[in-house]
Amino acid sequence: MNIQLSDIGHIIQLAIAPVFLLTGVGTNLQVLINRLARIIDRSRVLEDRLDIAYNDGYLNELDVLYRRSHLINYAITLSTACGLCVCLVIALLFIGDTTSVTLDKYIAGLFVGGVFALIGSFGFLLREIFIASAAMREQRHVRRAPKTNE
Repeated sequence: MNIQLSDIGHIIQLAIAPVFLLTGVGTNLQVLINRLARIIDRSRVLEDRLDIAYNDGYLNELDVLYRRSHLINYAITLSTACGLCVCLVIALLFIGDTTSVTLDKYIAGLFVGGVFALIGSFGFLLREIFIASAAMREQRHVRRAPKTNE
């Protein structure tokens, strides 16, 4: 197996597009992790407040935060699966080109699987954003509601 410098350059050119996708996946993961960190921080504050005094509002908000955290966890899992698929695509491109083994179907399958995982991740992120927005609007209405004297 004699690999020329031009062959390595060609292999690297083939791997450039998946590397750009991998960069986007990394950025998506950073966004998801930051959202999860904010959810965790807020839930810790509410749990500490519940230890001091019972409040139905805190329990409702905690329920929303738990739902959001589950959605973000699913999104992180799918983004990570996408990143893994893209890394395998890059590795198989190098292996296939250097060994002359036909791996086209595996490469295409992993790439499509990675794209579907990324689509799923964005879907869970979008759902989490909708829940967060709805909860924020609900809190706004609760705070604006006039208090009645009983």
